[in-house]
Amino acid sequence: MSVAVSEAEVPVGSPYDLRVAMGERVGESGIREALERGDPGFMHSFTTGSTVDGPGVRIVGWLSGCQFKCVYCHNPDTWKITNGVPVSVERAVEVIKQYRHGLAVMNGGVTLSGGEPLVQHRFVLNVFAGAKKAGVHTALDTNGFLGDRLTDRDLELVDLVLLDIKAISPDLHKRLTSQSNGPVLTFARRLAALRRPIWVRFVLVPGWTDSVDEIEKVAGFTGSLGNVERVDVLPFHQMGKFKWEKLGMDYVLHDAKPPAREKVEEAVRRFRAKGVNAF
Repeated sequence: MSVAVSEAEVPVGSPYDLRVAMGERVGESGIREALERGDPGFMHSFTTGSTVDGPGVRIVGWLSGCQFKCVYCHNPDTWKITNGVPVSVERAVEVIKQYRHGLAVMNGGVTLSGGEPLVQHRFVLNVFAGAKKAGVHTALDTNGFLGDRLTDRDLELVDLVLLDIKAISPDLHKRLTSQSNGPVLTFARRLAALRRPIWVRFVLVPGWTDSVDEIEKVAGFTGSLGNVERVDVLPFHQMGKFKWEKLGMDYVLHDAKPPAREKVEEAVRRFRAKGVNAF
C-alpha cells in the first residue's frame, strides 16, 4: 500500500473538532496493511501547547480508533479509525521535531492519545522511536485494554504511561465502556512490576463513578501499585456533547451536570489518603 500524505493533510487543530470519513479513501485492505506496518497512522489531530497531557508543555497527537465506547466520551468521532487523517510516520516525526527545542526548554514532550492509541500500536512505536531519537520525552495516554500488544522492550520507548482507569467494579466498567476491565488492571500491575512510571487519570462522572465505594476502590488499587507518580481526578464535562448529536448517537448523559467542586476535592482527599499524589 502506498498512501500519499501531503503536509497540508497533517491535522493540526483541537480534539474537539468534529472529523468524519477523513481516511475512508485508504480502503479496508489499505487500513489493514497500515495497521500491520505501523505506517501511515490515522490521526484525528495534533495540538500544541498542552499542559494537561503529561509533564511540562506538550504536543499531543490524537489517534483514531477505540474499542471502548465510554458513555461520557467527549470524542466519539475517534472511535472509528477511518475518521482519522492518514499521516506518515515520517511526517508525524517531522512535526514533533519542529517543536523539540521548545519542548526541552519547557520540560515537555510528545503525548500520543486518542481514541485509543494502542489500536495503532505499531504506528505509536514508530513515532516514539523517532521522537526518542530526537531527544523528545514520550508519553502514552491509554485505557490499557490493549497493553499486552506492547512487549517489555517496546515499553522502553515510553517514558511515561498516562493510564485511564475508568472503574474498578467490573459491572460498572462494562456499563461505562462496553468492555471488561480485566486487561486494564493486568496491564497496570505489569507496569508496576516493571517499575514503569504511571500517571493515573480518573474521570468523576455524577451518578456513575462518584460513589464513595467506587472512589475508594480506585484509590485503593492505585495506591497499591507503588509506581504511580500522580493521579488526576478529572471532572466530567459536556464539551463533546455536540458530537454525539451531530453523529446521531444516543447520549445517555445528555442532561448530566459536572460534579461540584466539593465532590472533586473529596475524591482527591481519598486518593491522597491512600498515599498517592492527587490533584
